[in-house]
Amino acid sequence: MMLRLIACFLFFCSALAQAASPSVLQRPIELQTEQGRLHGTLLLPKSSKPVPVVLIISGSGPTDRDGNNPEGGRNDSLKKLAVLLARNHIASVRYDKRGVATGLQATPDERDLSVEGYVADAVAWSRQLKADPRFGPLIVLGHSEGALIASLAAPQAQAAGVISLSGSGRPLAEVLREQIKERLPVELQARSNQLIDRLDAGQFDPDVPEPLQVLFRPSVQPYLITLLRQDPAKAFARLKVPALIVQGRNDIQVGVGDAEALQRAKPDAQLALIDGMNHVLRIVPMDIKAQLQSYRDPNRPLADQLGRVVVDFIGTL
Repeated sequence: MMLRLIACFLFFCSALAQAASPSVLQRPIELQTEQGRLHGTLLLPKSSKPVPVVLIISGSGPTDRDGNNPEGGRNDSLKKLAVLLARNHIASVRYDKRGVATGLQATPDERDLSVEGYVADAVAWSRQLKADPRFGPLIVLGHSEGALIASLAAPQAQAAGVISLSGSGRPLAEVLREQIKERLPVELQARSNQLIDRLDAGQFDPDVPEPLQVLFRPSVQPYLITLLRQDPAKAFARLKVPALIVQGRNDIQVGVGDAEALQRAKPDAQLALIDGMNHVLRIVPMDIKAQLQSYRDPNRPLADQLGRVVVDFIGTL
């Protein structure tokens, strides 16, 4: 009997929470580019006045609009973030980048990808949203590598604010060298560093050993060259609008030092370090098995503090 009463109480609380949440429209949304259409998802809380809108930019590689990567698994991190925003009366658009998921049709050959192209797309999405009377302030949010794209796009997009979520504060060459030293066998480290040197100098190198193809394959080298030219901290320092840096202390891909480097570059930026949060925005211990499992678990909730700091920041704009 007691278990039945508890179940009824929990159901009532759940129903009450849902009833208290704003009604949200979910619609497909498109951006027409010279190379084809890019596809996204709009979440729009019903409102009689314009609401803030967040353009969500996903991370590196084949990561889609929901934060999922076919090489790493489904976790729905960015989809869950969009839902969290909608429940707090904040609209969002998240989209598949060109060359990824539905964006593959816009750029089917990864040799044609570039940081500049990704920035141009983010600016075009932003201008489309700013022209829509349903929306108020535009906030550009980037996760991981998407944080760099957000920083580079925000000035042209005339964004009201920028959110860097698990974004690096160092040039890619430095990050790659650190990861290579930690994770690759000694016999591959020297060749990896040679490849980084060549690409950093803007030169292609087709002689890539099989174990290094996933990172340095010739078809991805044009994109890497454009990425190696960027300095995330310098891009962040150029921002003239309010900015928020959010970083998990249990992130095995990007460290607290990166977030601190971003804040040193822009001292007026807010910095939120979240205890226990990892790269896919969940509370996970610093255990490699648990970390990897979280990358493939869409049912695990986002870190509570993440929602609070992001919503509070948007509320100040």
